[in-house]
Amino acid sequence: MTGTRIAALGHYQPAKVLTNHDLAGLVDTDDAWITSRVGIRTRHVAGPDEPVDELAAHAAGKALAAAGLVPDDVDMVLVATSTAIDRSPNTAARVAARLGMTSPATLDLNVVCAGFTHALATADHAVRAGGARRVLVIGADKMTDVTDWTDRTTCVLVGDGAGAVIVEAVDGADADGAPAGIGPVLWGSVPEMGHAVRIEGTPPRFAQEGQSVYRWATQQLPALARKACERSGVTPEELAGVVLHQANLRIIEPLAAKIGAVNAVVARDVVDSGNTSAASIPMALAKLVERGELPSGAAVLLFGFGGNLSYAGQVIRVP
Repeated sequence: MTGTRIAALGHYQPAKVLTNHDLAGLVDTDDAWITSRVGIRTRHVAGPDEPVDELAAHAAGKALAAAGLVPDDVDMVLVATSTAIDRSPNTAARVAARLGMTSPATLDLNVVCAGFTHALATADHAVRAGGARRVLVIGADKMTDVTDWTDRTTCVLVGDGAGAVIVEAVDGADADGAPAGIGPVLWGSVPEMGHAVRIEGTPPRFAQEGQSVYRWATQQLPALARKACERSGVTPEELAGVVLHQANLRIIEPLAAKIGAVNAVVARDVVDSGNTSAASIPMALAKLVERGELPSGAAVLLFGFGGNLSYAGQVIRVP
């Protein structure tokens, strides 16, 4: 049986940092108001000359280097993003061009904040089905491009960045006999609540119904997350890490507790990075691995949720 695993990770954030004190000079807000409601203290902001595909290519280059691969060792590029300005070439094709790849399949997926976990599942399925040997999966968003900087309810939330992983085939189990490194996905959506998170209009602008999202996430997601663990044959108590979409610290902390992941390291990258949409999960995961907070082979739950009120989650093994 062919399985899949994550071989390596990489992440990238722009150099410019915007603090809560900086935002207080733009809108009627302050550090205490922001931290008490969403837990965010800083976020990284890309400049006008840093498009989404550039952020994505930087993260991809780091993942390739960590895996000891060259770009043409990859035959598929999947980019999860909802903030690409141009329709064509798509972001994945532009990333491939930046990396100097010759003939990869290139696909964009727009599932907003749940984009990366959808893309990871798609890569897993493509490799298992024989459609690809090795896939570069990237979550990248430039949320500051779609932000109304006069709206204090949304502008305090967002940041820019990218995270990437290399997905490759393994024979059923890894070298240590552990299960293959990407578990079955649990995914779905709540179409009637599509209005709760939106990027609409010309120019496009991010808007959300924060209380609706908060209630749905805290009430419905714990059971879904436990079901994702069940599909991988892992109990919440066995998880070494939990990496949820980094939307709001007031959502992340109660959710981790309700899932029952009592022994897990919980990603809290939202504090330093804000809500980076599809980039949030791979970026937070890559940082935990880079800092040595998650050991190789450890079981980690990834769970994305947000725009369209779509969700997707799976248990992965740390490379």
